Amino acid sequence: MANQQLKVKKTPERRCTGCGEGKPKKELLRIVRSPEGEISIDPTGKRPGRGAYICKNEACLKNAKKTGRLGRSLNSEIPDDVFQRLLAEINGANR
Repeated sequence: MANQQLKVKKTPERRCTGCGEGKPKKELLRIVRSPEGEISIDPTGKRPGRGAYICKNEACLKNAKKTGRLGRSLNSEIPDDVFQRLLAEINGANR
């Protein structure tokens, strides 16, 4: 019993589609494409569907849009209104 080691819980990490940095999952914003094809922000991180992660800053979002990485990660075209909602969410989170 004295040799029993405590298990250290790992924090899950995900890679940002904008900058490519690996960060803790809780620091990133999850975007999900539902099985029906709807693209939305997933604040819980538990919605079913294909997910992609992005840092909560405007530069990463613009980079992900410019390079097309967000669309490739979700296997879908991303409409401009979705980018506008993401931008509003990021600006609201940084206040």
